[in-house]
Amino acid sequence: MTLVFNYRHLYYFWVVAKEGGMARAAARLDMAVQTVSAQVAELERSLGHSLLKPAGRGLALTEAGQAALQQAEAIFQLGQALPGLVQEAGGNPVLRLQLGVNDGVPKLVVHRLLQPVLTEPRLRLRCRENDLPTLLADLALHRLDVVLADRPAPADTHLRLVSHPLETSPLAWYAAPALCPPADTPFPQQLEQLPLLLPSPQQATRQRLDAWFEARGLRPRIVGEFDDSALLKTFGAGGMGVFPAPALVHAELLARYGVRCLGPCEGVDEHYYAIATERRVQHPLVQRLIHRTLPEPRAEQATGQPPDNATHADPPQTTRRRRPY
Repeated sequence: MTLVFNYRHLYYFWVVAKEGGMARAAARLDMAVQTVSAQVAELERSLGHSLLKPAGRGLALTEAGQAALQQAEAIFQLGQALPGLVQEAGGNPVLRLQLGVNDGVPKLVVHRLLQPVLTEPRLRLRCRENDLPTLLADLALHRLDVVLADRPAPADTHLRLVSHPLETSPLAWYAAPALCPPADTPFPQQLEQLPLLLPSPQQATRQRLDAWFEARGLRPRIVGEFDDSALLKTFGAGGMGVFPAPALVHAELLARYGVRCLGPCEGVDEHYYAIATERRVQHPLVQRLIHRTLPEPRAEQATGQPPDNATHADPPQTTRRRRPY
């Protein structure tokens, strides 16, 4: 196959785009400005489009340049990773998993969902947490192998992403023992008498919780809102307020935070997905994450029955879903 462009010319363009000008790029490459300019011009000639345009004292990308830079980013990031991958393969090979975690997924849930791959002795796991659009952009640029999210990827045929449902968990309400009302206090009316900690309004779960309150005629007394679910649980365990959490990790919540379950948040479920590109689904650990069944829950998780002194109510049951979305 004959290429219409030279990869070295593409590399020079990539450096110019990253540095924002010919002079800075030439200094980085230790080359004459005229040489770098000529190489970029040759790339533009071979592609048939201008990639750069003047902008003040520097250069800016044209629309064609933006498209070229996006592809160059992916190409040269893969190239930069090549020496390390070859060295690992020639020595003690590892199975590297670049994982993105949507900031709406609770940390305990992430650990639970990853159980199928955590038993891999050669695993080298790298986790990054961010908002979903940023993670999906990194996934499309091959910076990530898979993203764990609380909602499927938006329909976008250009990115060609596949969302695989992993688990569905109802929410339940938890509180530190000092906040728990008497057992005969009716639920969920007791929530009106207690301070509440909720996800921030930007979180998808918050909208469903607001609708849940409205449908039951409840007026919650909100004393805290959190972007980070782990921080929400920490303040809840400290007695600041009652908080919602996935029943999927009921036993872990009781054991780690020493809280009690007040009752279910009926009708409000959280859904968790593994999102990958069609190409990345072939990664052996992504395959294992999507297709292998999770370890059977312990008896107290399966029944929702916590230790004797730990709850007022059993949490709802969780379900598993692994068919492609």
